[in-house]
Amino acid sequence: MYVGVLEVDVLLGDVHSLKQKRAVVRPVVAELRRRFEVAVSEAGNQDLYRRALIGVAVVSGDASHAREVLDACERLVAARPELELLSARQRMLGPED
Repeated sequence: MYVGVLEVDVLLGDVHSLKQKRAVVRPVVAELRRRFEVAVSEAGNQDLYRRALIGVAVVSGDASHAREVLDACERLVAARPELELLSARQRMLGPED
């Protein structure tokens, strides 16, 4: 069993409150969950209204499949015009860990 983790740090565009931030981040989280069947959450920077840290996790029997899913999730976030991808970091945990 392999567990893949993706942390995506994004800068939000024209956002001036935490309420507006939620309106931007929630659809992204929902789309990731729906399209890729992954566990996803806003995992950091909750008190900053122009930054968001989105965490994605996937479990797979194959490490390459887990990486493919995480790469697709990263591409989806990077393609969103209302978000600027600042950084993305992937980690993989496997049977040897």
